[in-house]
Amino acid sequence: MNGGGTRRWGWGSGRAENQRADAQAAKDAAAAAFYELDTAQRDLRISIETLSAVDDSRAAQKAVADFAHFGTRIDQVSHEYITAVDAHDLDRDDLDPGTAARAQAELNKTRQDLERVKAELERFGESLGSLLSQAETQLGRLAPAVERARQGLLAASNALDSVRSSGLKADDLAGRLAALSPDLTKLNEGAGQHGVQETLHRADRVVREAETIRDEAQRLPQTAAEIDKRLSSLRTRTQALHTRAGQVEPVLSELRRRFSAECWQDLQQVPDQTARSVRQAEEKLAEGRKARDEQRWADATSQLSTVRALLNSSDEAIKAAGDRLQRLNEVSFDQTKEVERTRFAIRDAQRLAMAGRSTPDPRHAGPLDDAVERVDRAVASLSGRHPDYWHLLTELDAVKESVQRVVEQIREDRASGR
Repeated sequence: MNGGGTRRWGWGSGRAENQRADAQAAKDAAAAAFYELDTAQRDLRISIETLSAVDDSRAAQKAVADFAHFGTRIDQVSHEYITAVDAHDLDRDDLDPGTAARAQAELNKTRQDLERVKAELERFGESLGSLLSQAETQLGRLAPAVERARQGLLAASNALDSVRSSGLKADDLAGRLAALSPDLTKLNEGAGQHGVQETLHRADRVVREAETIRDEAQRLPQTAAEIDKRLSSLRTRTQALHTRAGQVEPVLSELRRRFSAECWQDLQQVPDQTARSVRQAEEKLAEGRKARDEQRWADATSQLSTVRALLNSSDEAIKAAGDRLQRLNEVSFDQTKEVERTRFAIRDAQRLAMAGRSTPDPRHAGPLDDAVERVDRAVASLSGRHPDYWHLLTELDAVKESVQRVVEQIREDRASGR
């Protein structure tokens, strides 16, 4: 009996130990599954945080929300795992086979749940491949972009130092460079505080502005030299114009003496206008000189542009008076040349209008016929002791312009196949 009892105890003890071992193996497998899920979640969380910092698109926001949902599921299966482990002490001496079997079953189920959630999490991570790739690319741009901004600011600062050493102040550029200091501070604080996208945009903006400041600083000596040259040139032009202005009155005197009032009355104000323009040019020239001495380059450039405009206007007025006298002299001596040039332009246009046609297009024929009549009327209007030769010249000029428009229309029509 004792032997039989011993045999039953040994068989039962072996079975219990096998059940304990199987349960322990299930516990170890569940622990491994728990660890792998936790690792997968932590790894993907890093990617999701990168995505959240870099990408604010709807797809990225949905990915963040979906990951949060996975977090809730992971918390649930992790709690079930911990509950299952805490519920069964597999090291107890009195662990019976039934209890060990139940522990094994619960731990196996927990492992399966952990593995299933991990597989779903991995599939979710794989579905984010494109988004994560783009985010990582953006993140990879961050450090180089910030470094470019720092180097750009350094280059601008060095360019300013070089300009200042040559005696140029460049206060405006220095102020613009100083205004970038807050941006540099934020770049140094990092994307963690200000966001990746904002940091990238700030870095790009700093690079552009720093490059502009550097380029303007490097051009500053050339700008100063160009302004000095323009000052000298415009001063010479102003002096020359002052001399030429004195030639207008003799021209007007001859026009009054030899031609009707209609030929010169619109030029009466030229001497006063020229004198006034010369005075204004001299004033602006002095202001430009002062601005250059104070190194206010934009103001100097603006003043010199005004001087040039005044001189150009006066040059044109003086030249107009001289040209008027010359043209009136020519037409009064022989009006036929100018008239014939105009008639020739009309005949040339008429030949073009008839080329390849039996009858001219009314759109072309009408203006050309009108041009012939205008020339005849202009010639017929010359009468009296002092004919209005200026009316003749202006009318002939207008006729030639209208004829040229017809010629251009004919060519455009033929080019387009009409």
